Amino acid sequence: MNLITPTITLTIILSLLLSIAQMSSHNTKNNLMLLFMISLIPISPLLNNNKELTMSFSPLIITTTENINISITLDTPSLLFLPVTLFITWSITEFSSWYMHTDPHNNKFIKYLLTFLIAMLVIITANNMYQLFIGWEGVGIMSFLLIGWWSGRQDANTAALQAIIYNRMGDVGLIMTTLWLMTTSSMNLQELLMQSETTSMIPTAGLLAAAAGKSAQFGLHPWLPSAMEGPTPVSALLHSSTMVVAGVFLLIRLHPILYNNKTMMTMSLIIGATTTMFAAAAATTYFDIKKIIALSTTSQLGLMMTMIGLNQPTLALLHMIIHSFFKALLFLCSGSFIHNLNNEQDVRKMGGLLKTSPMTSSFLIIASLSLMGTPFLSGFYSKDTIIETMTNSHTNSWTLTMTLIATILSAHYSTQIILSTLTGYPRTSHNTHDEEKSIINPLMRLTVASILMGTLTKISTLQITTIITMPKMTKLAALIATLLGIMLSKDSHYMNSLLKPQKSGTMASFFNQLAFFNIPHRTMTMNLMKMSQQISTELIDLWTLENWGPKGLSNALTPLIHLSTQQKNMIKNYMTTFTLTLLISLLMLT
Repeated sequence: MNLITPTITLTIILSLLLSIAQMSSHNTKNNLMLLFMISLIPISPLLNNNKELTMSFSPLIITTTENINISITLDTPSLLFLPVTLFITWSITEFSSWYMHTDPHNNKFIKYLLTFLIAMLVIITANNMYQLFIGWEGVGIMSFLLIGWWSGRQDANTAALQAIIYNRMGDVGLIMTTLWLMTTSSMNLQELLMQSETTSMIPTAGLLAAAAGKSAQFGLHPWLPSAMEGPTPVSALLHSSTMVVAGVFLLIRLHPILYNNKTMMTMSLIIGATTTMFAAAAATTYFDIKKIIALSTTSQLGLMMTMIGLNQPTLALLHMIIHSFFKALLFLCSGSFIHNLNNEQDVRKMGGLLKTSPMTSSFLIIASLSLMGTPFLSGFYSKDTIIETMTNSHTNSWTLTMTLIATILSAHYSTQIILSTLTGYPRTSHNTHDEEKSIINPLMRLTVASILMGTLTKISTLQITTIITMPKMTKLAALIATLLGIMLSKDSHYMNSLLKPQKSGTMASFFNQLAFFNIPHRTMTMNLMKMSQQISTELIDLWTLENWGPKGLSNALTPLIHLSTQQKNMIKNYMTTFTLTLLISLLMLT
């Protein structure tokens, strides 16, 4: 088994590299299906025996203090998340063959998706900070290219640039952590995780900043709704199993380092709880279906950050895996609707899709119910466990309160999507397309996973713990919050259909504008650019160029010019004196 597992991992990576060189999207889909099945082979033996495998190759960088090798590790997080990533990419790639069939660069688009996947696999299997940083930057670069895929649209270019800038702000933290560990500790992750002493504030703060930037946590969140300008398959892959979960995955992998610094654990708890409530509230103020789903991703990522702050990385990993399936399903269902409605994304202009697209509508309902945490669907097993963990935790009750509010709001906007898009009558003209196999097959797979994955993952990964008894109301808190959100959404939807449109209130504007973080971010950036421009102008134009350019030449040449002028004036006197002396001498001789 020690030889089989590394061989399987290398086979997956090499096959993906070969798929990039191919031109057929059909072959790519089949390759991904085969690689997903291969990735399932080592899961059961390694998890049952609680083993971790590491394989290293020849040194990549040799220094006087440490050799950096290309090293791959297969532990519980990587073994579980590797097939999830392959499965979702397989489904999204098959969906893209229909969604992007009119794009002249469809093959290039598929290659970008595969490169995106490879960068994420590098993060998942990395065994040193250098290798992890390569995958981290690869994910960021590919997200920039894919978000700005439709380069003819100004909004897409702006969104891609915004995404890379916000991620770069977080990347500074990872660079700072890597440099700190390079000089004071080790780059190898296994050696870092074995350290028991309290970690310094600098590397842990860098890790938290990197995760907050990549996973769009509160403060660095404005880029995520804007990233919806990219194609819908990109949004599905970006939000389910690659870029935005990379930040949380980083904290799960390096959780022992973070755990040794209680201040950063508290910060993770605060940021996560704030994000999950704020993003859920913001989602209720939007009408763009893709942005609503994007903000729900931010809210779920906040839940994962909260679990990391409560020292429950296993629960964060469980919710990340389950969330990947129903979030990819939500995006692909919305993409199918948008394609049928001539690129219409406003839920207020949709309606009656349950009759025109019954299969896709059914899948959307299941995904939304799973997002709400409906009992016996996937989302229930992670969400309910998270709320129970918060109830039994020693932290203040505000974390539990904010999470319950977020649960109510998530049920509210999920129900709002269902009622606005599927019920009623069509509110805009659209071309009805047959639900082809390339649409139904990936959606069907993701739906089955959204139903069964919670049970399967719970049985296979969660440790067996003592059953804790608690009051019935506490146990039912998550379900009560979900039902309350559904009722509020139903009533508000009915009331809005009767009332005339009104101007948004102050609170709605606050959440719709994402707490107006764009204003200070743009102002700070503009002032920083102006200040740097002024400094460079004064240093280069007013000092360097002036002193070494015109002024310098003037100062150097002016004395020479004065000397030359003086000498020219003296020549007249010299010539006059010489001529007179010569004439007088000739007269005296004659």
